Amino acid sequence: MLCGIDVGGTHTDAVLIGPEGIVACAKLRTNHDDLLASVHEALSGIVAVSGPRTITRLNLSTTLSTNAIVEGTADPVGMLVSGGPGIDPEAYRLGGHYYVLPGAIDHRGRETAPLDMAAVDAAVAACRAVGLTVHAAVTKFSTRHPEQELALRDRLAGASDFVSLGHSFSGRLGFGRRIATAYCNSAVWRLYNRFCDAVEQSVAELGLSPDIINVLKADGGTMPLGVSRALPVQSILSGPAASVMGIIAVCDIAEDSVILDIGGTTTDIAVFAAGAPLVENEGIAIAGRPTLVRALRTRSIGVGGDSAITVDREAVRVGPRRLGPPMALGGPVPTLVDALNIQNVIALGDPRASFRGLAAAGEAIGMEPDEVADAAIISAVNHIRSEVAAFVREINDRPVYTIFELLEGRRVAPSRVYVMGGPALALSGLLQDAFSEEVVVPESFAVANAIGAALARPTFSVELFADTAAGRLTIPSLGLSRTVADNYSPAAAEGEAASKLREYLESLGADLTETPVETVELSSFPMVEGQTQVGHNIRVACQVRPGVLAAYKKAVSQSC
Repeated sequence: MLCGIDVGGTHTDAVLIGPEGIVACAKLRTNHDDLLASVHEALSGIVAVSGPRTITRLNLSTTLSTNAIVEGTADPVGMLVSGGPGIDPEAYRLGGHYYVLPGAIDHRGRETAPLDMAAVDAAVAACRAVGLTVHAAVTKFSTRHPEQELALRDRLAGASDFVSLGHSFSGRLGFGRRIATAYCNSAVWRLYNRFCDAVEQSVAELGLSPDIINVLKADGGTMPLGVSRALPVQSILSGPAASVMGIIAVCDIAEDSVILDIGGTTTDIAVFAAGAPLVENEGIAIAGRPTLVRALRTRSIGVGGDSAITVDREAVRVGPRRLGPPMALGGPVPTLVDALNIQNVIALGDPRASFRGLAAAGEAIGMEPDEVADAAIISAVNHIRSEVAAFVREINDRPVYTIFELLEGRRVAPSRVYVMGGPALALSGLLQDAFSEEVVVPESFAVANAIGAALARPTFSVELFADTAAGRLTIPSLGLSRTVADNYSPAAAEGEAASKLREYLESLGADLTETPVETVELSSFPMVEGQTQVGHNIRVACQVRPGVLAAYKKAVSQSC
């Protein structure tokens, strides 16, 4: 059976799914001081129902990497960057330890200027002097010729615990995006690997023996825990991705739709076009910096069940801060849950504490507790509605990419709003009053994100580059490089890219019947020197798109 765990900002959800449907589920408060304790407790709850030997696959989504970058708790990184003519690497300066080094690779992967190894050694020594132990090495056009990045990694040997190399994330170009991706990857590496260690320790202590442990990526697919140790940046925004995969798992969506996952801390918003989720095709921005991390297109806003209520003479507001649990559960300030509590929309904890908190909040401006509660609920619902409208407008102002294709000239016009998360049912009537679209709450609304984590299948993409004039072929994300003959053809390149991707997926234990490989780009351009054609520049991109395991989808699918 498959187990999915989603570690959210407020709750940690877990489900166990078998061929016949959901076997067990657990929901508990996330321990922000010890996220790993939350994972252990959630697993314990599942094991108590099913026994340890029933779990064959464990999939996790976590906010750990995202939080570390947003909260500024990630490690400082020693950045070694080489650009050459054209774009000045200084334009992408990041962090307090950024070293621009002489050296250059051109767009065809030819070294036009060697690295200045004396400058490299000086940069390494400077990093060592301030105690840096994680680094990133990025050279322009490294996807076409990674040798300079490899040389920088070798020079850092013995001085670094971990080095992110720019060419390992994607074959797509984008110098600034590559720098930011490598930086973030190294910044969260140590913290994330502690998480991996603790997950494996919990699995062993509870007597579990899953065939594989996976982590959800930002694009809605999974990668093995062992692989993720070197690519922790890919786990950023895995929480919103779990929400999207959850709604795909439990509902058959065919129309333009909005998905709302209302949690305790945030509401995650996603949009589907013709039943397919949208993607950030170029890569998401992390802490304001564009990266190469391909992700489902989502937006998070600071409205959730635990969002603090503030009252002044101008307005009653909900969020964006979360200062603890609701007062009904012993929290310090009134929250949206407290407002729902005294209006009898829900029944949680001690409603008298909710009443006292809202009474104190409204006293200064002469508002009664029920008036504060009504205003808070309306404020939250209206904020969600306005953010959805703004998100849809933003989507329609740019090219629309779904996980399947680019929709040229297509405007997204949602006709349904699917709502999930703990407060979903309680707010559904109010949301229906606010939205002109039909509001739908699936039966498994409370744990749909954990279902999405459990059923998500592996995703991966490769880009193959071949320069027949130079006799060089590279597949950067797989670390592959070899020579090719001058008659190497586009058809051969397409076959090799697909074959290497299948081999990699098989090495991860992926079922290729569930993960079809497809070519999404194939191009070939003649290379001319003087007036003579000397070869071809070939590019092939192959991928496995995100999706859910079809056999298990049948078991959890509901009428939506």
